[in-house]
Amino acid sequence: MAKSLAFIGVLAAFVCALALTSAVPGRSAAAAAKTAIRGPGVDQPLAATSSSETMVVAGGCFWGVQAVYSSVRGVISATSGYAGGSKQTADYETVSTGRTGHAESVRVAFDPSRISYGQLLKVFFSVAHDPTQLNQQGPDVGTQYRSAIFFADTMQQKIAKAYIDQLNGAKVFRSKIVTEVTPLTKFYEAEGYHQNYFFTHPTQPYIVFWDKPKVEALKQQFPDLFVEHHR
Repeated sequence: MAKSLAFIGVLAAFVCALALTSAVPGRSAAAAAKTAIRGPGVDQPLAATSSSETMVVAGGCFWGVQAVYSSVRGVISATSGYAGGSKQTADYETVSTGRTGHAESVRVAFDPSRISYGQLLKVFFSVAHDPTQLNQQGPDVGTQYRSAIFFADTMQQKIAKAYIDQLNGAKVFRSKIVTEVTPLTKFYEAEGYHQNYFFTHPTQPYIVFWDKPKVEALKQQFPDLFVEHHR
């Protein structure tokens, strides 16, 4: 079993690293944006007391998205997983076929007294991924790499849709945002070897080429939100 898991881990790294030599390094929202990305006009105020809420987003290979949110102040945890499909197909090998309805996703647990849902979405659109790429993020192609926001309630839906309309209306990006806004039915945690992959494999070529620039962009663009992640 250990050998099998090790092989799957190597396979996952290989699949995520395909086409590196022909792609643009570290492509994210910054590469697609032509003006500064402003915060959402519609958002909830910070809560008066500490608690825990969750959001689920998809923005390509989940290694980088998880790393970004693990480095945001006010985030309690960030977990890689799958959303959009069924329990029966919620495993990496099957999701990688692109025929399950799942997207590689990240569940973010956050304290609404320290950071708002809208602020987390600003990070999503600013540094976590490129929201103008359809069914693709950089070298990773397929519906499992689509841009999506899986809302938990009507307030999250309202904030997400209003923000996309705001950004499109301001023509922040060179192309139209293709991010799906869809209800969350169920989130399935990914295999253990995917969790905190960015932090446990800091020299892996895909991580260095694609994901480290995202975390660096977070540090530069959001210095008040950035925190060093400690495993």
